[in-house]
Amino acid sequence: MKLGEALKLRSDNLRRIEELGQRAVQSAQVQEGTEPAADPNELIAEIERLTFETTSLIQRINRTNVATRLPDGALVSDALAERDRHLALRNSLRAIAKAASEPQTRFLRSELRVIRTVDTSALLKRADDLAQKHRLLDASIQEANWTIDLQD
Repeated sequence: MKLGEALKLRSDNLRRIEELGQRAVQSAQVQEGTEPAADPNELIAEIERLTFETTSLIQRINRTNVATRLPDGALVSDALAERDRHLALRNSLRAIAKAASEPQTRFLRSELRVIRTVDTSALLKRADDLAQKHRLLDASIQEANWTIDLQD
């Protein structure tokens, strides 16, 4: 199985666990004399099976990410952390630039004037640079996901 397939299966399993959990919650109580839409005990058994399978899958994904290098020599696990750093910093810079760009309305000259304390264009430029780095790194990771075999 390729790493990309394992990642997709993990995502599908997590979504399915969430759905089964919601169904089990809805079936946990019913009015007297009615039957639940689904047997909550069967749903719980399926959730347990899927969580065990997903845990095993996540462990294999993590072992693969720690042991595999991208074409540029970086470990996949390190590249993932770097990609997340780019995304988090980009989002923060854009939020700060947006807050600084909000128009201020003054109705009277006696009202306090609000001034910017950051250079919004410089922040947006940095955010754009980080977005590009994020895209390039993500593309490299995605490409590797479909060529790397999942480790046991």
